[in-house]
Order: sequence, then C-alpha cells, then structure tokens
Amino acid sequence: MSGTGTPVIILKEGSGESRGREAQRNNITAAKLISELVRTSLGPRGMDKMLVDTMGDVTITNDGATMLKELDIQHPAAKMMVEISKATDNEVGDGTTSAVVFAGALLDKAEELIEKDVHPVVIVDGYSRAVEKAQKILEDIAEKVDPLSRPDLLKVANTSMLTKLVNEDAPHLAGVVVDAILMISEKGDKGMKADIDNVKVEKKPGGAITDTQLIRGMVLDKEVVHSGMPKRVEEAKIALINSALEIEKTEFSAEIRINDPEQMQQFMDEESNILKGMVQKVSEAGANVLICQKGIDDLAQHFMAKAGVLAVRRVKESDMSKLAKATGARMVTNLDDLTSKDLGYAKLIEERKLEEDKWVFIEGCKNPKAVTILVRGGTQRIVDEAERALHDALMVTKDVVELPAVVAGGGAPEEEVSLQLRTWAQKLSGREQLAAMRFADAIESIPLTLAENAGMDPIDTQVDLRAKHGKEGKWFGVDAMNGKVADMYAKSVVEPLAVKLQIIRSATEAASMILRIDDVIAAGKMKAPPGPPGGGGMGGMPPMG
Repeated sequence: MSGTGTPVIILKEGSGESRGREAQRNNITAAKLISELVRTSLGPRGMDKMLVDTMGDVTITNDGATMLKELDIQHPAAKMMVEISKATDNEVGDGTTSAVVFAGALLDKAEELIEKDVHPVVIVDGYSRAVEKAQKILEDIAEKVDPLSRPDLLKVANTSMLTKLVNEDAPHLAGVVVDAILMISEKGDKGMKADIDNVKVEKKPGGAITDTQLIRGMVLDKEVVHSGMPKRVEEAKIALINSALEIEKTEFSAEIRINDPEQMQQFMDEESNILKGMVQKVSEAGANVLICQKGIDDLAQHFMAKAGVLAVRRVKESDMSKLAKATGARMVTNLDDLTSKDLGYAKLIEERKLEEDKWVFIEGCKNPKAVTILVRGGTQRIVDEAERALHDALMVTKDVVELPAVVAGGGAPEEEVSLQLRTWAQKLSGREQLAAMRFADAIESIPLTLAENAGMDPIDTQVDLRAKHGKEGKWFGVDAMNGKVADMYAKSVVEPLAVKLQIIRSATEAASMILRIDDVIAAGKMKAPPGPPGGGGMGGMPPMG
C-alpha cells in the first residue's frame, strides 16, 4: 500500500523508548543524582541519612551501601550505581560512598565531553587506559606493612571507624576488631587468610558502646534448658551433638498392643532407660557441657541435671560449626561414637542475663579460630549502626591481612594519582587525552568532597593540595577534623590499598557501561486482567443480581 504510510508497530503498546542524546542525558542525570544523594555523607565530617521504609522502620546510617540498599530505586541507570556500592561492599567492605561519588564525577566529566561532540566510545577508551595507569600509580606509592602487626592494623580499623556514627569510641572498637581478626587469621597458600565468617557479631541494646567486648569463644542467644542444671561451669569439657536426644519415632505408623498395666510400665521404663543410656554416654566421655543442634527430651534433661551437665538445645548449624572452631570440639552425629577426644574446651561457660534475655557465654577458649563480638549501645539504632561500622572495620582489617599494603586517607592517594595522571595524559594522542585528563579531574572529586563536607573552601583546598603534591608530598590530604591540608600518613589515617583499587575499578566500569548506552527501550507495564469493580462476582463477570 504505497503512499498510505501505515505505521509499523514493533513494540508492545505502552512501551517507551528514548534514543541518542536524550537517552544518554537521562541515564547520566539519574546516576549523578544517586551520587549527589550520598555525597554529603563522605568522610569524618559527613552527615547521616534517616531512611524510613514502607513499614515505618527507621534506619539511621552514613554507610553508602546501607543507604542505597534501603532505598527503593526505580531508574535502571540509578540501579547500576547501587550495584557498584554492593559490589564494593561485598568485595572489600569499605569505600562504598567513595565509589559512588567517583562514578558520578566520571559521568559528569564525560557529559562535558559529549556536549563537545566527543564520541562516548572514545571517552570509555580513554577512561579504561587511565584506570590501568591509576592502579599502577596506587601500587607504586602504597606502603608495605606486616600483615600481623597490631599497630598497623589498628590504624586501618580506626580510620574506617572515624567516618561513622560511632567515631567517638573508634579506638575501643578498633582494638576489638583487630584482636578478633588476629585470632582467626590463618596461613594460606599465598600469605595470610582471614575468613570474616568466623567472627560472629551479636548485638544487644543496653550499656554503652564502650561495653562492646570481644569474647574468645561464642555467645549463644539461648538459655540453659533445665532449671536444675548448673548455670556456670568452669574448665568446661564440651560435647557438640547434631542429632536429637530423643526417642526416635518410627517412620511408618506402628501400633503397640498392651494387654496389662505391667507391660505399659515396662514400655515406659525402656524409654527412660534409653534416654538414661544416652546421658550416661555423655558423662562417660567426660563432658560436663552438652550443646545440641536439635531437641532434648524432657526426661533426658532431668537426667542431665542430676548428672550436673549444662545443656543447650536447638543451636543454629552455623553456630555449631563456629563452636567447633572455637573450642576445638568435633561435631558428633551418633552418640555411640562420642569419646573424650571429641570434646572441646572452654575456661568458663555461664548463663548471663542481658536486658530481658538469658544468653549462654562460652569464654576463654585456648586458641579460638572463631570468636564473637558482643555489641552494646544505648539504643537499637545505635547498636545497628555500630554493627555496620564493625562490619566495615573487620573487612578493611582483613583486606590488609590478605594484601599487606596501605595508603594514606583523606583523599591523599587520589590527589597523587590525579597529579601523575595529568603528566602521563599529555603523552597520549588525540581525543583519548581529553578523556584521561577528565578522569584525573574526576578522581580529584574525592578530596574536594571531603573538604566541602568539612566546611572548607574547595578551591583553596584544591590549590593547596596541588601545590603540596607538586613538591613531593605524596601523603598530603584533607584533614577534615581540623579543616586543613595535612600529611595524613603522619596522622595515622591509613586505608587498605585493596579498597582503593576496588573503588576506581568498579566506579569506572559502571560509568563506562552507562556511557555506552544510547537507546533505552522500556516495556509497558503489565495490566491486571479486568475484574469487576468492588471485587464481587467471578473474574471478569458482572456480579449477579
């Protein structure tokens, strides 16, 4: 049908499409908005955000990953920024806010070039060359440390805490974190390994943050099963059982016919003897504490109480495996196999009352490979934020144990990378040079944001920083606490090299991905099948009568 120009409909009705410049501008704006959102919470002078979810639950935090996780973000490009923070959090545990701020700055600089008709692919190529060079510069300027040196690890943990809500108590918490990591660190094939899963973090409101303590062992949020049992056992010999101390029911339905009362009595006695035998095996092995993953029959509890054995039941499987690592016990499935060799040791096991609950503390294990940090604080909100701060600090300490190299904080390494990249970019040819120069400007946004959040003048700070770095002062950064430019390494503000490498890698990848998109095709929303108004009648049929 020539000349009539019938429209060709390819996409479903309700689908939307934006192409070319408009699509790019949309995506870049959305991603930059996310970056602006977390920007003010960067650094020790950063502000906190209060997030209220649909249920009315409140979260108060300045942890970038937590903020973005809690927000219900719809825009697809903005979701990619959330992914950067998640990836950074899972990989290295800290630097989530920096990664998002840096990605936003990369997009902002790229937008300027796109306006000048530089092709996005050229910008992406320039960025990828700059990122390789930036990683090399960071590796060259990083200071090597001993992975098990407590003073070095303390500096790293302390720096991580200083930007959080709990910064007043950072020295105390940093000590707890470093001791925990040093206890669970083990020699691997390629240096030291620290598995963060072996540090259990339990939180309980009440007391002050300084009451947070490291327990060389485990804390179980359970109580002793029977009131007649001892509530405190010293020099404990612990049996870990992951089967139930109960009479097993038959799998198929069985019927027992009893003709006279004596048979009934025999039947009951036999059950009681089986349970007594179970408890006897525990005592014979020399155990005075029994921790069970499943249930414990009431009668068995009674016999244990008589034998003076402290028992805890229905303990989570993850806690059981941590207990095995902490106490050196072997988990036993069949009670007949229990011997004294399978028992673990703890100096003290005691039931204590915390707030309204009774918890069992297993303390003083000889060489625990799993430990517990018990977090205390004035209110639930503070305890939650303290737990998030501890998670970040544990992660950065682990990063240094596994990759023993550090750089100064306060935006000093970013400023140094920016300076060296500018010199290097001048050797590049064509438009890639423009992109590499913009990359150098973008990475400088980290120290400048720190300065802004501390109420310093960003322009003066930029001039000052560039001058100091030009004269071989590679560790000069923004001392936000005192509002001036200072040697951050001398001030013991240090961060793991692993975190910095991850930040620039993930931010650049996300920014490059967003820049390459020139067409956004959104499917139309699914329509609900037409139902009757008011919900009466059958689906799609008018109500009767």
